[in-house]
Amino acid sequence: MYRRRDTHRERLVAEITNNLRRYAADAQQVGHAFANLHGLNPTDLQALIAVMDAELLGEPITPGRLGEHLNLSSGSVTALIDRLERAGHIRRDRDTVDRRKVLLHYADQGAALAMEFFQPLGARTDTVMQRFDDDELEIVHRFMAEMGESLRDHRDAIRAARPEPPRRPTG
Repeated sequence: MYRRRDTHRERLVAEITNNLRRYAADAQQVGHAFANLHGLNPTDLQALIAVMDAELLGEPITPGRLGEHLNLSSGSVTALIDRLERAGHIRRDRDTVDRRKVLLHYADQGAALAMEFFQPLGARTDTVMQRFDDDELEIVHRFMAEMGESLRDHRDAIRAARPEPPRRPTG
């Protein structure tokens, strides 16, 4: 719609861009369905994804890093973590090396709920992946990694350009 489509490459780029946009919108709808089913709001869902992603990287996230990731104040992060912990989605653990540091983990109950909900989607994803050979998957992986990095860079630039919200006076 917003791209030239005169050449084969331009048509392909436009179609890929449209597919990415539709995929993102559809994924967001699936995520919202999970959130609604379990009484979560969109920020709760983003927090759970951040906790899960950090654990998958083997680097559990701290409340401070979660706040930076979600662009939330420390008070808002505390309320968010309290809410998710009470609902059984996450747990707080002390770092074994530095006991002052708190690490957030996906709780077993929350992981079980997510597994039950997303397992059919995982099976569908596996079926699609099986249609591609290893060389094709390497290219898709590189493309998706670079697109994700580009999107995060854009998100960070938008955040940096946004003026700080006015703080309420204390006292």
